[in-house]
Amino acid sequence: MAAEIHSRPQSSRPVLLSKIEGHQDAVTAALLIPKEDGVITASEDRTIRVWLKRDSGQYWPSIYHTMASPCSAMAYHHDSRRIFVGQDNGAVMEFHVSEDFNKMNFIKTYPAHQNRVSAIIFSLATEWVISTGYDKCVSWMCTRSGNMLGRHFFTSWASCLQYDFDTQYAFVGDCSGQITLLKLEQNTCSVITTLKGHEGSIACLWWDPIQRLLFSGASDNSIIMWDIGGRKGRTLLLQGHHDKVQSLCYLQLTRQLVSCSSDGGIAVWNMDVSREEAPQWLESDSCQKCEQPFFWNIKQMWDTKTLGLRQHHCRKCGQAVCGKCSSKRSTYPVMGFEFQVRVCDSCYDSIKDEDRTSLATFHEGKHNISHMSMDVSRGLMVTCGTDRIVKIWDMTPVVGCSLATGFSPH
Repeated sequence: MAAEIHSRPQSSRPVLLSKIEGHQDAVTAALLIPKEDGVITASEDRTIRVWLKRDSGQYWPSIYHTMASPCSAMAYHHDSRRIFVGQDNGAVMEFHVSEDFNKMNFIKTYPAHQNRVSAIIFSLATEWVISTGYDKCVSWMCTRSGNMLGRHFFTSWASCLQYDFDTQYAFVGDCSGQITLLKLEQNTCSVITTLKGHEGSIACLWWDPIQRLLFSGASDNSIIMWDIGGRKGRTLLLQGHHDKVQSLCYLQLTRQLVSCSSDGGIAVWNMDVSREEAPQWLESDSCQKCEQPFFWNIKQMWDTKTLGLRQHHCRKCGQAVCGKCSSKRSTYPVMGFEFQVRVCDSCYDSIKDEDRTSLATFHEGKHNISHMSMDVSRGLMVTCGTDRIVKIWDMTPVVGCSLATGFSPH
């Protein structure tokens, strides 16, 4: 069952269009059906459902399919109308949906993992179904034969996945906070590089093949943009969420990044501005401003007959400073700090009022969000989470109307 919401925007914020209720457990994935008023959902209640909008404006399930195990991940390929569902038992199941979205036929089961499936991507060009799981591996299987083609293991749970269809590069995030870039071949793979920057487990990834940018969100509440295509390996830090970043979508046309966190926060980041890299934190045995020793610097403490101080770091310059020399707080959006962070006194004085102008907008989804996906061409977003509710949003007041150009992600 679903209620149609008739609210209208009073300011530039997402407009809640519909709310779908009916699942008996957490909804792990929700995908908008392109060019249709429909949503496909997968849930821990072991059901896959296809919801179509009726003339009344409400969404009703046209397909209700019960699985053998809780559903943990899903991928949908619209042109071939194939659905791939990952389960808690490690299996991936393939289905074919009828043209009117009223019937779903089982195709085959892929024994992809030994534990919960965390992410799935289907490549039509290679006929591969690529998946990650809590058995600490990424696997790729042939959809023609159903055979396992390759597998690569990590040191911790593989939690999320992105794939470049042209180069066959896979990006795998794991629960140790590391991202591994792999080149997948027919029966083997090679590790290209690993990316380290997060202090918590990677919860989501988004790859933009046009600008060759990788975005990662993690349980440390932060987002990092990795400039994979640039030769300098530039990284940008984005901090504005107050909880785990669960889902990302980069809008290439408007140069905006949409992110959702588990507390229901929805952020839209302006990436069409010149941003600064956050500095590496410097190490020192004494404050780099007043030169007072830190508490482990026994020699200087003894020589100067002073008590050691606690070390802090200025977020703007990266210098190691004491609390007295970094007593002020400031936002600094150009470096990704949308809420107030510690800065040293000299950096605080150098920040102008215009430097504090926010480069992101923040909105309340008013429900737990564990997954989000967008239909960019229509400016629609769907969110779902542990509260068993699916919400459909009109994002055009926030992301602009230039989205209606027919562009949609693969």
